[in-house]
Amino acid sequence: MYLRNLILLISFFLISKSPFSQVFNCEVQVIAPTLQNNPANEEIFTSLRNAMIEYVNFGYTWTNDKFEQHEQIDVSFLLTINSKSGNDFNGQLQITSQRPIFNSNYKSLLMNYIDKNVSFKYIRNSPIQYFEGQHVDNLADILAYYIYIILGHDYDSFSFEGGTPYFTKADQILSICQSASESGWKAPDGDGSNNRFWLIQNALQPQFSALRKTLYNYHINGLDQCYINRDTCLSKISSSIDDLLDIHRSRPSSLNMQLFFNAKSEEIIKIFLPSSKATKNIMYNLLSQLDPSRIKAYNKLK
Repeated sequence: MYLRNLILLISFFLISKSPFSQVFNCEVQVIAPTLQNNPANEEIFTSLRNAMIEYVNFGYTWTNDKFEQHEQIDVSFLLTINSKSGNDFNGQLQITSQRPIFNSNYKSLLMNYIDKNVSFKYIRNSPIQYFEGQHVDNLADILAYYIYIILGHDYDSFSFEGGTPYFTKADQILSICQSASESGWKAPDGDGSNNRFWLIQNALQPQFSALRKTLYNYHINGLDQCYINRDTCLSKISSSIDDLLDIHRSRPSSLNMQLFFNAKSEEIIKIFLPSSKATKNIMYNLLSQLDPSRIKAYNKLK
């Protein structure tokens, strides 16, 4: 009986670790360009990297939906340590995620964001653990917050506002962390508009519904249809971006609009470069209005 139970336990553990139960295919890089190189730092950074990968891939049931291996979301975290004192770390975190495009090997960037206000405690060789409904570990909460933001964007790209349950989860983490001593969770933190607070607040506000509609139409009716008819695909992508004009008029340079173009600007240029001069001019005029900070890049379409 003991042997049978042991076999069942091992089997359960292996199944829970199998690729078919994973939601994310997570890569993590930890760097500390301003800190002195020494073996002790290298050991703790390696431990931290491994703990982050384990946490994202296997540490918690982020969604009840089952993902096949080819459906896993490619996620990358680049953690830059700017200062370290004992077990206290300060730095920034770059978060990227990708979405596969139907009937192709191409993956489209969905998110590319840098959180410049990351502080946490970490002890070498310790796991990162998430305690839902509690603020216990700031790194666990930061990662969980961005995991739900990533899921929100991913699900929004497959069904209109399909990511709402995950954005709501991120908002719940934000609410719990309002009393945290660590910075980055409150409205005035950072530069006052580019932080975790406004990222999720904007995502859930009705006036940003058009942005979520764009994310859906851009992928489902645009990129996912390119294998059938490229001209129709480009037309749908163009019209989906045009839908952002109302947000631009009411909330110019908002964080979430910046987030969209951080991920999509290079892709849009590459997609429309082979188009006719008239089509490229239309896109140039539209993009230079919506995303003026990257007008030099959009000059390629002139």
